[in-house]
Amino acid sequence: MEITDLLTPDRVIAALRVNDKAQLLTELARRASGPAGIPASAIREAVETRERLGSTGVGAGIAIPHAQIAGLDSFYGLFVRLARHIDYDAVDGRPVDLVFLLLIPTNNKQHLQALACISRRLRDQTVANELRRAKDAREIHEVLTEKP
Repeated sequence: MEITDLLTPDRVIAALRVNDKAQLLTELARRASGPAGIPASAIREAVETRERLGSTGVGAGIAIPHAQIAGLDSFYGLFVRLARHIDYDAVDGRPVDLVFLLLIPTNNKQHLQALACISRRLRDQTVANELRRAKDAREIHEVLTEKP
């Protein structure tokens, strides 16, 4: 599985302004709702339920909120670079500024591959630095999808 299987150029946001994790999750759900064809409330509830199991803040300023969504036909990815870091209860205690939302169809056996693909790419320090320096959404998408 590749990032290009999960993320299209129109699903990248270069400087989202939110004040906290709750506002971020609401905004991610709102923005994913139309393209994914799922109500924002269902997305938000599923992601919050997953967060209660343990933070998806994986460290180094990165979060990968994800959830299985009933009625979703295929994986849906949305990448957001925040305008400023926010507290996310990440495993390392550091604030987050790079966020990849992954919505997963129920009973999909490839979800671990998808999460591993995202994690490998974002946790590459060179890639993370390039994402933070990128000028716009187009450049962010190029960094995320270029072959290592």
